[in-house]
Amino acid sequence: MRFPFLGEVLQRLLRNRTALAGGLIVLGFVLIATLADLLAPHDPLEQDLYNRLKPPVWEEGGERTHLLGTDDFGRDLLSRIIHGARLSLFIGTISVGISLVIGTLLGALAGFYQRGVDQCIMRLMDIMLAFPSILLAIAIVAMLGPKLRNAMIAVGVVGIPQYARIVRASVLAQAQQEYVLAARSLGAQDFRLIFRTILPNSLAPLIVQSTLGFATAILDAAGLSFLGLGAQPPLPEWGAMLS
Repeated sequence: MRFPFLGEVLQRLLRNRTALAGGLIVLGFVLIATLADLLAPHDPLEQDLYNRLKPPVWEEGGERTHLLGTDDFGRDLLSRIIHGARLSLFIGTISVGISLVIGTLLGALAGFYQRGVDQCIMRLMDIMLAFPSILLAIAIVAMLGPKLRNAMIAVGVVGIPQYARIVRASVLAQAQQEYVLAARSLGAQDFRLIFRTILPNSLAPLIVQSTLGFATAILDAAGLSFLGLGAQPPLPEWGAMLS
């Protein structure tokens, strides 16, 4: 499968210095998370109670080098932050994936079939949007139990309504286009119309929303961990480390 528009996107990115700088920063974080085992100076779980709560220490050639100090268990903070970047990217990916897949499916069904299906799905989305996202996530984690996996599920569920509404609007707009009517007249089944004809032409708003939702998912999961409902010790997760 070819994507001829990728060349144009790359050219626009290279011409936009602000976007290029932001892309390089994001790429830097991804590389740090990927190479965490090589970049971290210490094991993020290794405890050294004799050197707990130490300020930043630099000893050339020594084993007690802690550029950002240690926590209350003597663990190197820099190493935990580096490994926390990997965990946060993993959390964002899984949470956004849950929201994207389920929200896209529900939004596509609501926009394509309309009437009864649309009313049922959209009223459910409205009910979910009526609650503050963090409170709804806390309620879901309280039911499932305080674990990192459950926190990712909660953050993913909370994000479903945004994707469902965006996809529904796109499907409603695309369903009346001539290429869709032509495919329907040729006998295309509903499944093919939705997933092979309409959704590929509705990707632009989904890409934007998933990009913005990635950062929100990381912050929401960190907030849950800060409250003790997400990642549990001794995992080096940023929210848990702040608490």
